Amino acid sequence: MRKMHTFCASLLTVSILLLSGCKDTALRENTGSSPASIVFEAQDMEGNAVSSEIFSEAKLTMVNVWATYCNPCLREMPGLGELAGEYASDEFQIVGVISDVLEGSDQRTLDYAADLVEQTSADYTHLLLNESLYYALLTDVSAVPTTFFIDEDGVILDTVVGSMEKSAWEEKINELLEK
Repeated sequence: MRKMHTFCASLLTVSILLLSGCKDTALRENTGSSPASIVFEAQDMEGNAVSSEIFSEAKLTMVNVWATYCNPCLREMPGLGELAGEYASDEFQIVGVISDVLEGSDQRTLDYAADLVEQTSADYTHLLLNESLYYALLTDVSAVPTTFFIDEDGVILDTVVGSMEKSAWEEKINELLEK
């Protein structure tokens, strides 16, 4: 019971921070590697189990944390959808994390998120928030969109807070793939 209370309090805190922090342009970029790998278990929008093993499927994974209420998030998603199809799947992939839709949400909430994904042509995996994913990746997220670039070992290579145009994302992706 105490663990659930702590999770709910943390989720409330992150929700408040995210609600106040919808960012239209990139504010900062952090470079450098984190020594620890990201480890989580979650579900995608179709209810399929997804774990941090997903990072091993590509040399570089772009994890875009977004919210259904965030206009900058939704504006950049069509470009992200295009980018997802422009690279070899073993080189680059995109994973979305819907920060305001919890695993186990009611069908109406899930349908709304699915409609947004379809409208924005963001045809890549989108994960629903749960405790494991929150503690693995979102504890330091203060605004959406926040995007993490993660290598095949689950190590964060770079973080961008705010939205960017497709061409800027492409430049960032190519730079990280060349390293």
